[in-house]
This record gives sequence, structure tokens and C-alpha cells, in this order.
Amino acid sequence: MRADARKNHDHLLAVAGAVITEQGADASMRDIARRADVGLATLLRHFPTREALLEALLRTSFDELTATAGTLETSSSPEDALVSWLRDFVACAHNYRGVVALMVTAIEDPQSALHASCVTMRAAGTRLLARAQAEGRARTDIDGTDLFALAGSLAWLGDQPSLAPRLDHLLDVVVSAILTNPASTGPSGERRPRARS
Repeated sequence: MRADARKNHDHLLAVAGAVITEQGADASMRDIARRADVGLATLLRHFPTREALLEALLRTSFDELTATAGTLETSSSPEDALVSWLRDFVACAHNYRGVVALMVTAIEDPQSALHASCVTMRAAGTRLLARAQAEGRARTDIDGTDLFALAGSLAWLGDQPSLAPRLDHLLDVVVSAILTNPASTGPSGERRPRARS
């Protein structure tokens, strides 16, 4: 890609990211083009479909989540790695309101532009879960699909204005249900003591 074409491509992505963060994954392509000060045809030359645009926006975030999982596997305890990655996933999905439904659909559709990045990202979380399970740190009656569903549900909660303030608390509840050890990592990374029964 020529330097000027790359510059235009990056500008469109930056504007699209801002618009989608404000308006959600259903933001109008026409509105994105208007905000980027280009014609709709120019936007569509770079990104023929909304899904292609979302894939370009999300691929970097999903690649980062995948890389983070690899780092966490070697630098953190199994439970801390899983919890940290889960929090990062929820934050990533929450950045683009409404993207969870697209991710779920993309995982089931190999023809989707989002399919490969979603599947790779989910596999990274699955590896962290399996590691925690092998070490006896996570319950064994859930799998990567369950983890993805729980994380997606939490990201959806964050999209709901009346429920968003409860997100950190509910994430702690989900983490305590997944982990089998008596302590889990809190929202700011501190260790939470076991609750007395």
C-alpha cells in the first residue's frame, strides 16, 4: 500500500473507531464517511462492508489479547493469568458497544471477516482456562465456549447504562464462580480474601 493510501486508511480507521465507540457497532457507514470528510464511495473502497471495517478495528485488539495470553501463561499464576485476561477481554469488547453479538455470530461463520481473529482470541482464553484447570485452580465443568459466553455477557452488561456501575462487582462474582481457590484478583489487581461463611 502506498504511503498516501496507508495514511487515508489509518485516518478512516481512527475516525471509525471514534464513531463506533460513541454510537456502537451499528454506526452508519455514511456517518463515518461524513466525519472522516470523505465520500461514502471512498470509505467503501477501503472497507466494502461494515464487518470488514469492524474486523480491521478489532483485529489489533484481538491480536493484543492473544499476545497477552501468551505472556500471562509464562509470567503469572494460572488463576491470575485467567482473571487478568478475562478482565482485558471484557474491557476490549466494551470499547465497541454492540460488538459482542457480532463476535458470537462470527465464530459460527467461517466466511465472516471477523471469524479468524475471534476464534484465535477465544482459543487464547481457552488455553488459560485449561492451564488453570490442570493446576486445580479452576472448575473443570466449563470450557472455552462457556468462558467466552461469560465474558461476552459481562461486556454486554457494561453496555447497559443502568447496569454498567455493577460491572466490576459482577466480574468478581463470575471470577469467584470459575476459580476453585479461595482468593481471586479484584478489579484493581489486589488479592481479595476469602469470604467467611
